[in-house]
Amino acid sequence: MDAAEFKAKVIPLSGKLYHFARLLLKDHAEAEDSVQEIFLKLWKMRNELAEYTNLEAFAMRVTRNWCLDRLKAKKPVYIESYARGYELHSEVENPLRMLESTDQMATIRKHMQTLPEQQQTVIQLRDIEGYEFEEIAAIMGMNVNAVRVTLSRARNTIREHLIKIGNYGHPANQNPARQI
Repeated sequence: MDAAEFKAKVIPLSGKLYHFARLLLKDHAEAEDSVQEIFLKLWKMRNELAEYTNLEAFAMRVTRNWCLDRLKAKKPVYIESYARGYELHSEVENPLRMLESTDQMATIRKHMQTLPEQQQTVIQLRDIEGYEFEEIAAIMGMNVNAVRVTLSRARNTIREHLIKIGNYGHPANQNPARQI
């Protein structure tokens, strides 16, 4: 792979790689540095990149591994909200609907933080980033069925929490009559 082909195929992935690194590392500057290091690593192995059928999935996997190595070198850091920075848009800007959506997203983000890291990453890649199961499997180093199971468990956990809140109100505000 020559420089022109590298620029055409790898450099356009910088936005996705940065976003993914930022979510894992929770630091803007460290994510930028990591993407630069990842580009250097990919450039050094440019002659082997043709062997990979999905270059984007490979680059995302390299990013994930790089970031996890960086996190292991430090104290444990938990992945922050995946949905931060994503704004909800609707054609009709109804303030009440916007408030409800904002509250629901805050609840989902808060509960996503309680999921295991693998479930957080899979739900981020599938539901927010829009990757296919095969791509996620390549990025995560899992088989496709394991990705499906992990995603299903993450969604079910969040769904159960939302149903619980919907049926009984917010847990912090509960004050059953028998306790009064």
